[in-house]
Amino acid sequence: MRTRAFLYCLLVFGTLQAQNPLTTAATERYFNVVRRNLEASADLMPAEKYSFRLTDGQMTFAEWLVHSTQRNYSDCAALKSESVPGAERQAASLKTKAEVSKALKDSFAYCAEALQTMDDQKAISSPQISNALLHLVVHNNEIYGNLAGYLRVSGIIPPSTASRNSQKGKKN
Repeated sequence: MRTRAFLYCLLVFGTLQAQNPLTTAATERYFNVVRRNLEASADLMPAEKYSFRLTDGQMTFAEWLVHSTQRNYSDCAALKSESVPGAERQAASLKTKAEVSKALKDSFAYCAEALQTMDDQKAISSPQISNALLHLVVHNNEIYGNLAGYLRVSGIIPPSTASRNSQKGKKN
């Protein structure tokens, strides 16, 4: 009996996923991956490098993470159809690794919660919702692309490269 119930649940879950290929792909293939990469980048970078800039005029490593945090809250508030949380405004004042990293992770948790209620119909229900979903994924990938340079110059292999290398059995 349990086996039948389990198989039924798998069938229902598979059917539900098949009905939402856009939001399922956006969440599983893009959001979860960039979330993992940005959170790991925040953890990997030494605290003394959070104020590092690749060149004059560029944001510091911490400022990139704060920027991601703020945009996550803005975009995901739109996905949740609610006001932007106060944590978005508070992020601008954060400086230390512990503060910035925690805020980033909290913002991604907020977004993960928003994505749990997202389906394809909701994703295309308005230009604001569609743009917020796309921006969440695209913008964070752009930020990660910038941070990969900061990590490499600091002698740190970016998480996405490290992950690929470990799957292939390489060291670098």
